[in-house]
Amino acid sequence: MAPQKLTDYERKRLENIRRNDEMMAALKLHSKATQLSNFKRPSVGTKSYDAKSEKKPKIETPIVIRVRRSLRTRGIPPDCKGLDGDTVDSTTPTKAEPSVVSLGPLSMADARESALSDSSFVESLIGMAQKEAQAPLSIRERLASVKKGEMETSLRLESLYLDPDNIARVVPGRITSVRFFPSSRVKMIAAGNKFGNVGFWNVGESEVHLYHPHRAPISGILIQPHCYSKIYTSCYDGILRLMDAEKEIFDLVFESDENIYTLSQPTNEANCLYFGEGSGGLTIWDNRIGKRSSHWVLHQSRINTIDFNRENPHIVATSSSDGTACTWDLRYTGGDKLTALRTFTHKRSVQSAYFSPSGCSLATTSLDNTIGIYSGVNLEDAAVISHYNHTGRWLSTFRAKWGWDDSYLFVGNMKRGVDIVSAVQRKTVMTLESPHMSAIPCRFDTHSYEVGMLVGATSGGQVYIWTSR
Repeated sequence: MAPQKLTDYERKRLENIRRNDEMMAALKLHSKATQLSNFKRPSVGTKSYDAKSEKKPKIETPIVIRVRRSLRTRGIPPDCKGLDGDTVDSTTPTKAEPSVVSLGPLSMADARESALSDSSFVESLIGMAQKEAQAPLSIRERLASVKKGEMETSLRLESLYLDPDNIARVVPGRITSVRFFPSSRVKMIAAGNKFGNVGFWNVGESEVHLYHPHRAPISGILIQPHCYSKIYTSCYDGILRLMDAEKEIFDLVFESDENIYTLSQPTNEANCLYFGEGSGGLTIWDNRIGKRSSHWVLHQSRINTIDFNRENPHIVATSSSDGTACTWDLRYTGGDKLTALRTFTHKRSVQSAYFSPSGCSLATTSLDNTIGIYSGVNLEDAAVISHYNHTGRWLSTFRAKWGWDDSYLFVGNMKRGVDIVSAVQRKTVMTLESPHMSAIPCRFDTHSYEVGMLVGATSGGQVYIWTSR
């Protein structure tokens, strides 16, 4: 029988097989494959550390039975607005499941994540309070005038600069809240991040005291001006804690079934805490009786900031993800209802609403790329300033912060700078820039007694302290 004639395709295929075999033979791949197949992995006994031979007893995790409550059974209308653009991540944050460790008091030793001892930190806080009490009366009167904004004219914007020694990484990850200690003698800050850490740094020093009292993003930090050793922290997991440095403990103050998005306190009321709870709720917690004293639903979505008027502490401003900011008079409540004095509407989520130091103006920051400035007797004089506020999912949202009087607002920009907005000229008049800035500053705070001292916090855990020359 005559051999079958090969087609062009089959001849080409055989030619490719022959050429590949010659190439593999030239590279000696077959011998290499044989060596690898005979290779034996080293035994575990070659590790440098000694493994424990005894078997650890199995720890049984207690089973917690949770009853799910729907919005319908709680009498709450369904949320049909879709996802909110103002979140720590790209979706609406969910309340972290509380663990056994997170409930009840937590010692500072157990919460500590830095190598420094708690004793040195506690001594520094107590020392701050003692120095403040020993300040001469003339100094305290001068500092009080600074706090009221009477010495702001001495500040020149051109004098603000960033010293490389005033830069530090205080916490790991994104900073969601930053505060100066209200001390005239010591320049110390507290910063909270998205992981539930709280870090403390004395500006200019190398030591950072880091703790982990929460398990979700920090939503608020309150430093008691009359007692620096007592610091309140709130968290998205619905936990409100009091760090008592003298007792070396993070005590549990309040636990909510809802998220806590912001924390505030009026200057004339040390016994009550105000926080945004759940979807648009404002709650007042009275430490004297250890329970809620009032609760109102003021917005259709979460409250992002709560700010009190310094001259009239009964007047409060709230900003919300429902696209509005409102002012309220807490003296006039009709049972479970509270009527807004003024409502300021934006096209998207309002990230902040802060009163000016004099209380005569209100500034809002919105995701609709605007900063609103409202002034006048009834805040009827409105000015809308364009400012790019889309930070994305990896950065904390921008919140324009007042300076030491009613002249300027400070807000971050996406070019690693700090924009200074003039409330008088109603535009951005200057941008603070520095080659030492390696990240975008998102959250700010001003020092109560040091005119020109401004802190900007980033999503990398760094803080940048601007000072006046």
